[in-house]
Amino acid sequence: MLPEQLQQKADQYIDGYEQLKKELKWRVSDRILMMVTSIYVVNNKTLNIPHFIELSEYIKNQVGMLSTLKSYQRFTIAALLSVRFENPKEKFHDFIELYENLVRGGFNRGAFSYIAAMVLLTNDPDESDHKDSIERALTIYKGMKAQHYFLTSTVDYPLAVLLAKVDTDIPKLLELTATYYDRLSKNGFKKGNDLQFLSHILSLQHETDPNILSNRAVSLFELLKQNRKNLKSMHYPEVGLLGLLEDGKHHIDLILQLENKLNKEKSLKLYKDMNFIIAVNFLMTDKMKESMILETGIFTTFEALMQAQQAAMIAAVSTTITGTSTSSSGQS
Repeated sequence: MLPEQLQQKADQYIDGYEQLKKELKWRVSDRILMMVTSIYVVNNKTLNIPHFIELSEYIKNQVGMLSTLKSYQRFTIAALLSVRFENPKEKFHDFIELYENLVRGGFNRGAFSYIAAMVLLTNDPDESDHKDSIERALTIYKGMKAQHYFLTSTVDYPLAVLLAKVDTDIPKLLELTATYYDRLSKNGFKKGNDLQFLSHILSLQHETDPNILSNRAVSLFELLKQNRKNLKSMHYPEVGLLGLLEDGKHHIDLILQLENKLNKEKSLKLYKDMNFIIAVNFLMTDKMKESMILETGIFTTFEALMQAQQAAMIAAVSTTITGTSTSSSGQS
């Protein structure tokens, strides 16, 4: 039986999703609606549908015709602005300015630069001009490209921005990501962008012995394959998040119970892959709370990790919708 907190999150999510679908079913895909609803649940915020729709329309009316914010992406950005800021409309203009700074700094226009801008907006101090963060993120991205030229694309922008916040030398950080990629590829993980994403998530915890996190990831991977059968490479980020918990493997049964609950819902049963991702999301928010009580200093790390996981989810949804892993370039 699910613990009360997880049960409440599941019920809040199912109810919010079904209400949102009634309002927007002809305007946006189910996966986007799942993404939006999960953002509110993960951030412990109530989904105010009229306010959310008003904000998404405001965003649509503020951007150019070729911007991805004119279409599906305005919904996820509206959700992120709504849960993180008390004045989302004002913050939207800061967000657009930051997006333009990223473009001027060397990033390409498009969906994943918008996600990167959101990560920066929520991680840099309010008074920051973001210049150092952008320069460091671009250097890291170029380092990723040098390591895996054909794997690295704009989908990796959000992780480059998150890795830019890690307090260590860039060459050491890139060496660490390469270490994780090589070790895991030799232990059952399929080479590709999903594995690169996983290696970057693990590298956010750069002070932890790579042997420990590598072994945890491999152990979790094997256990999940045994219990879920159809685990896919798109779920590597979830393996990474669980690997950052000392007792991650002890929570697999809970995750599968929660996933099963979502799979039984008529409106969600067609989206089993997303249901698994969302189940891990909900578990990690509970674990983050517990960690805050035991060791408040870990909050920043887990907050960054949750943002990385959300970026992975948005990237997966974006890829599904656009039909390409690199996203079409938008103009704002």
